[in-house]
Amino acid sequence: MTNMGLMEYFLGLEVKQGEKGIFVSQERYVEEILNKFKMTNCNSVSTPMEPGTKLSKFDGGDRVDASKYRSLVGSLRYLTSTRPDLLLSVGIVSWYMEEPSYGHWKVLKRILRYIRGTISLGLYYTKSDNY
Repeated sequence: MTNMGLMEYFLGLEVKQGEKGIFVSQERYVEEILNKFKMTNCNSVSTPMEPGTKLSKFDGGDRVDASKYRSLVGSLRYLTSTRPDLLLSVGIVSWYMEEPSYGHWKVLKRILRYIRGTISLGLYYTKSDNY
C-alpha cells in the first residue's frame, strides 16, 4: 500500500478536507449530466418542482423516449447521495419510468434547471470531539 495523500475525487464524489470538516459534492458529475442532456446554458430556477405539481400516469400527453428518461432519472438518483434536496422530486418522477410523457419530461428538465443554479451544493461534515 502507498499513501497517495488526501482523497479528492472518488466515484463521482468530490471531497474537500479541511481542519474543520469535510465537504462532499458532485460538481463535475452535475456538469456531465448537464452536458449529456444539453442543458448547460439553461436558465436556473429556485425550486426543483413547481409547488402543486400533479403528475399522472395517464395524462394523455405525447410519449417520450423511455430509455432517455430512465437514464436521466438514474443519473439524478445517483446525485441524491450528496443532494438530499432532490430526493422528493426525483422520487416522484421515477414513478413514471414505464411510459413517460412529455409532461413528465418537462418536470425532469425543471430539476436540471434547478441543479444548474445550485451546482455547488453538497454535504458538509463538521469535525467534532463531542460524540
